[in-house]
Amino acid sequence: MNSRKYDFLIVGAGLYGAVFAHMAKKAGKTCLIIDKRSHIAGNIYTETNEDIQVHKYGAHIFHTTNKEVWEFVNQFAEFNRYTNSPIANYHGEIYNLPFNMNTFNKIWGVTTPDEAKEKIEQQRRERYVENPQNLEDQAINLVGSDIYEKLIRGYTEKQWGRPCTEIPAFIIRRLPVRFTYDNNYFNDPYQGIPIDGYTTMVERMIEGIEVKLDSDYLKDKSYWDSLADRVVYTGPVDAYFNYQFGVLEYRSLQFESEVMDTNNFQGNAVVNYTDRETPYTRIIEHKHFNFGTQPKTIVTREYSVEWKLGDEPYYPINDDKNSAQYKKYKTLTEQESNVIFGGRLGEYKYYNMDQVVEVALRKAEEVLGIK
Repeated sequence: MNSRKYDFLIVGAGLYGAVFAHMAKKAGKTCLIIDKRSHIAGNIYTETNEDIQVHKYGAHIFHTTNKEVWEFVNQFAEFNRYTNSPIANYHGEIYNLPFNMNTFNKIWGVTTPDEAKEKIEQQRRERYVENPQNLEDQAINLVGSDIYEKLIRGYTEKQWGRPCTEIPAFIIRRLPVRFTYDNNYFNDPYQGIPIDGYTTMVERMIEGIEVKLDSDYLKDKSYWDSLADRVVYTGPVDAYFNYQFGVLEYRSLQFESEVMDTNNFQGNAVVNYTDRETPYTRIIEHKHFNFGTQPKTIVTREYSVEWKLGDEPYYPINDDKNSAQYKKYKTLTEQESNVIFGGRLGEYKYYNMDQVVEVALRKAEEVLGIK
């Protein structure tokens, strides 16, 4: 007789865990979701303050080219028509992102694509490096020195916490450069933000599934394992194996939010601060994600910080050293027949939201035998 209570224990109530749990329940399986945080939805968690949907862990804009993924998430949320058009502030000068004709016109006064291409080509030739080994040389090879100095260098050094000459070239194999007057950051045909927030979307996804918050799986692993036939683990893969091959590295983020007694602070949802001297990388004004007209506003300053064990991991550092370490952990995951490792931390891989949904759907179909 099977004394186990659930078919699946899902560790982590973020997007991967929620999608998998939804599919498992639909297939008639029983699930328990646990999360060590005090809320569901992981890093896409949103909370309401001053009648504004606040993105607690940084800006999250859903965008995808995958119609199946778009239709899947639209079952649980009505999405608005938000289009991501961030701007850059360099010492008080404002530039459009991604790099497009508006940017080039502001930097050089050029008005045609040919003039812009000529300017970039001229600057590339002046400082071209065959076989670039660092991000600085790679960026200048791609877009020339003016754009690099004003819009890439300071921002990137803040993001990674080290000079561009010490950051590997592969981090920016390509840069989005458009010779059109188009400020839409993503070319994806499907784009928007849930009108009721991501937390509500995840709530609907896991409706009817038991959830336990403030529950740390690794602190009492044998107890949690005893409750289910299989485990879906979305936490850090190295922590699962007790760091036996060393600690995988990340970059982390810190956020400072404040309510302001004005109805419009910066006129845009996202403003990147691309100079080195401003300590934060960007300011997010949350109401603009939903075209808000509330009397007050909430802004969040985002800082990129060195990560240490115990901090919230955000961005995997997929350099050679960490990638080699992860390969060893990956071999161990393949020996765990009853555990599925998924998501950004479980696979030590940077995923956009739509990619998380897609890989979770594919994994659920594979495991549950859904055709």
